[in-house]
Amino acid sequence: MRTIAKPYLLFLGDAGREFGAKTAQGVLHWTPEDCLAQFRLPGCEIDLGLPDMDFPMAQAARARTVLIGVTNRGGVLPDAWVPPLVQALAAGLDIVAGLHQRLSDVPELAQAAAAHGRALHDVRHWPGGPMPLATGRKRTGRRALMVGTDCGVGKKFTALALQRELDARGVAATFRPTGQTGALIAGHGTALDTIPGDFIAGVAEALSPDNDPDHWDVIEGQATVLHPTFAAVTTGLVHGSQPDALILCHAAGRRTMRGLPDWAVPGLAESLQAHLTCARLTNPAARSVAVSVNTKGLPDAEARAAIDRAAAETNLPTTDPVRYGAAVLADALPGS
Repeated sequence: MRTIAKPYLLFLGDAGREFGAKTAQGVLHWTPEDCLAQFRLPGCEIDLGLPDMDFPMAQAARARTVLIGVTNRGGVLPDAWVPPLVQALAAGLDIVAGLHQRLSDVPELAQAAAAHGRALHDVRHWPGGPMPLATGRKRTGRRALMVGTDCGVGKKFTALALQRELDARGVAATFRPTGQTGALIAGHGTALDTIPGDFIAGVAEALSPDNDPDHWDVIEGQATVLHPTFAAVTTGLVHGSQPDALILCHAAGRRTMRGLPDWAVPGLAESLQAHLTCARLTNPAARSVAVSVNTKGLPDAEARAAIDRAAAETNLPTTDPVRYGAAVLADALPGS
């Protein structure tokens, strides 16, 4: 698995409001200590509130990697961004991106990286070498996997909040990212939705290897095994993760599946059972332990009512870990 050097200089280019700064905002939210400064070209309409630095300034301030923090609709690198990124490589900085387009496929960047001995990290793409096939072999250590009723319901945020809670308690725990933004936050990992189907479970096994008996791997989930479009990725992740504990993530008020307006979001109990059945192929002792409800945008009273409904439907400890803290989820882990 690749390792990305930190801290970051967040590259915003000349992005207007139509660009999504989700990647930069997510990394800044969860690891502000890793975000040294921002770099903006003339005309940029996004401001993260960080100091503005050019590449020599950032390198002198000990930045290690330029993180491309905004993404256009096609996930490609605008031509106008290539010359300044070449300058970043010449200044002694690596570059990392979660774009669909590979940085290494841009000739100017590939040549500059080779000339200056710098790294180009494409976290949406396999870093090279043979991909592992899953074995199903029981691994040491303990694993909590975030699963969902749909895409975009808060699995990454739930995993990060839980890992921080365990860390605060002195419990050995590691966040294991499975998507590009999670990999940028952690500084390691692979986006599973870029892996060929036969190898997803094997890569998931590699993401959470053998560990100490009391160590928790807190694994970011992807989509749901009940999503007609993305279930294949989720199924491979569930099998390869060998989870001891499943935490179901749900967006309060979500009625239809992301990108599928004719498909209703399945019930919480149905979702739990589907993921539990899948998990028990490689870990017969897998258990559903808690529910995480994303209540973003709801007033407090409505948020608490949504949490109470989810708890009643599943008979499991339930909270919004971003809004109210992850203590409920940490308490629900076996042996906690």
